[in-house]
Amino acid sequence: MSVEEFDVVVAGGGPGGSTVATFVAMQGHRVLLLEKENFPRYQIGESLLPATVHGVCRMLGVADELADAGFPVKRGGTFRWGARPEPWTFHFGLSARMAGSTSYAYQVERARFDEILLNNARRKGVVVREGCAVTDVMEDGDRVTGLRYTDPDGNERAVSARFVIDASGNKSRLYGNVGGARNYSEFFRSLALFGYFEGGKRLPEPVSGNILSVAFDSGWFWYIPLSDTLTSVGAVVRREDAEKVQGDREKAFNSLIAECPMISEYLADATRVTTGTYGELRIRKDYSYQQTHFWRLGMVLVGDAACFVDPVFSSGVHLATYSGLLAARSINSVLAGELDEKTVLTEFEARYRREYQVFYEFLMSFYQMNVNEDSYFWQAKKVTNAQNTTDIESFVELVGGVSSGETALTTADRIAKRSAEFAAAVDQMAGGDQENMVPMFKSQVVRQAMQEAGQVQMKALLGEDAEPELPLFPGGLVTSPDGMKWLPHQPA
Repeated sequence: MSVEEFDVVVAGGGPGGSTVATFVAMQGHRVLLLEKENFPRYQIGESLLPATVHGVCRMLGVADELADAGFPVKRGGTFRWGARPEPWTFHFGLSARMAGSTSYAYQVERARFDEILLNNARRKGVVVREGCAVTDVMEDGDRVTGLRYTDPDGNERAVSARFVIDASGNKSRLYGNVGGARNYSEFFRSLALFGYFEGGKRLPEPVSGNILSVAFDSGWFWYIPLSDTLTSVGAVVRREDAEKVQGDREKAFNSLIAECPMISEYLADATRVTTGTYGELRIRKDYSYQQTHFWRLGMVLVGDAACFVDPVFSSGVHLATYSGLLAARSINSVLAGELDEKTVLTEFEARYRREYQVFYEFLMSFYQMNVNEDSYFWQAKKVTNAQNTTDIESFVELVGGVSSGETALTTADRIAKRSAEFAAAVDQMAGGDQENMVPMFKSQVVRQAMQEAGQVQMKALLGEDAEPELPLFPGGLVTSPDGMKWLPHQPA
């Protein structure tokens, strides 16, 4: 078998794979991307964040194409959550880091969005091969040196490369090759049953494009407008209630909708799509997890191959593209001969794991807000089998154990404090003027979640005119002026 040679080979053509492949190719390196399916193809995860649209996608050169695609504009999020019966809304524009022209994102049909990114990778010089299923890695001692795959005609082929990127998602067959294990959160283990509807109700302007998230006793619903008429609707229930999504899916979905008055109202005049790409009612395990290791010599995990966190904050595409950017910076620095592999990939993992854990902590804060003990969102007593403790004490014990591997969540006391701060900010917002939401953005857990995302946006918009960056970690690296590589920090 002849072996082709590239600088980088990427398994997976979703947002994470397209992002890392494009950024490396833009530096003049030879990149091969292998995708097992043929695009356009269906994918869940339609709600984007501003950091993806105005940060990563602007750097990739597809911002204008996204703007012309006609995707619904998402200006924030609307939630019927917590103890209050009325929905409340936050706007991206209230953040100083996302004000003005970058204070929105899009709701996208992933088949179209992912194809835009993959076609852009081709234009930027990536060799893209669809219908190619990766079967295994090639190794030489401690180092991964390439991939084996099957082409569309069933022929087995091999490619060698300085770096192998696993961007093949949560069902990856390769991630175990970096070593360690996949550690699942004991708290965020959910099942999602979802489908698509025509003719559903919309939120009032100017937030008609927002994602609507609605809590109910069995879990929560997402309600995402994908066009003027098409809506993605999904019910997320806890693992212990798996029977609610089993059996006849149509019957199960209708029963869950009936449990949630707000979603029932929004779908009163809607018709479920039953044919074509969106005609199937699907089930997905939304189990949060992270790998023990995100890389080894010659191999890097990006996107869901490395970690996944509960989807209530629409963080999936953000984490995938952000990790692709981090991985590309690391690889570009090594291929340019400027920094060593261990140094740059240590920076990659530290930043990516931090971003994951920030969202994990944010979710812990968010789920604590629901004070209904009968609801899915706050059953720490049940999870911990606590007998003589308050809810908040159960929460502290649950998080304090960190049995699932989230060791960098620091102390439970800090999370409990931030949760209370966050809930108080939302209460102040929901109880007063809907437009006056500054307290929410003063909440420390919100600021931290937006910090690095805002940095990516500023780098994309201002380039070398962006504020000088400081290391995220003591002795860590900083981003090059063009955002494509790492540099050692030079104190002033």
